[in-house]
Amino acid sequence: MSEKMLNVASHKCRAIYNLVQGAPIMFLHGFSYTGSVWQRISVTELLTTKQLPFLALDMPYGLKSECRPKTHDTETNVNVAHEAVVSVFGSAVPVLVGASVGGHIALSYAARFPVKGLLLVAPGRALEESLTRAYRELRFPVRIIWGSEDNIISGEEMRTLAGLLPNAKLTVYEGAGHSAYLAQPERFKRDLLELYTLTEQ
Repeated sequence: MSEKMLNVASHKCRAIYNLVQGAPIMFLHGFSYTGSVWQRISVTELLTTKQLPFLALDMPYGLKSECRPKTHDTETNVNVAHEAVVSVFGSAVPVLVGASVGGHIALSYAARFPVKGLLLVAPGRALEESLTRAYRELRFPVRIIWGSEDNIISGEEMRTLAGLLPNAKLTVYEGAGHSAYLAQPERFKRDLLELYTLTEQ
């Protein structure tokens, strides 16, 4: 596992990554977090132990992220994420993990670039018309995680999203809030490995 500042799409952003063979997992954090949140729940440690490639990038939209300049523009954030994947892993097609606004960026990325699978934790703005038009073409495995105590994203919205994506499944983390992976990290890690295995089949 390594760390460096990446210069991508006219942005300079901190990256935590593991450069080994295989389909890389790209982590997209929520608005209030940084790439370090994935270290906090030891998911980066798990993937390093299992010799799986990953990239956890501080994103331009992040309130506390080490990434300059800041922007909430979706297209710019997607370009930063895509260029980061290419910079570290070349032409390898990633599995995207996105939480909250990171989930919105993951869906927007998948609408424009090839991906092998999506693990979404209460993705924001997931039912925007510009996105939903693309969903029927996204036939790779998608897993959506939603905490039953989430007071930002509704369960109804997540059920609708799961119904719009051809190969999606919704998993409810009972008692968890918006950042459900923080409340139930071991379950989250199992769900991530299960999705990754599906994308390899």
